[in-house]
Amino acid sequence: MKDLMKTNCYDVEENMCIIGTCLKNMQKEVYESLEKEYGTIYEVCLEQTHINMLITKLIGMLSRVKVKKLIFASVDRSPHCVQLHYVENEIRKAMNLDDTEIIHYIAKDNKLYEIPKNIINLSKDLVTLKNKLENT
Repeated sequence: MKDLMKTNCYDVEENMCIIGTCLKNMQKEVYESLEKEYGTIYEVCLEQTHINMLITKLIGMLSRVKVKKLIFASVDRSPHCVQLHYVENEIRKAMNLDDTEIIHYIAKDNKLYEIPKNIINLSKDLVTLKNKLENT
């Protein structure tokens, strides 16, 4: 596992699996399955690192090395880790990611759940979420 914020911007592989640091300890089986599937895991703790620093770091990395698949994975219910999933939209504002497959996972009870982009976007729009829940 590599500390993303200490990784050289050229030291990137075709698949980048970025996890919240606590995932390895809190969801060990999930971590092992991600490592087996994607190889190198890049970790970042958004309790220690401001999201803007992560966005800038990833833009620097993605602009130098062709990444085919970008995976974000975090534990469920963490107010810090959820920010990891918001990074995609911010990077898209700065660069074209159309040729990069992006997958978002949440780990809960040692299982991985793929989270669609529209759910991630909805989680940032609390009024719309409130209205949807009240009208169901």
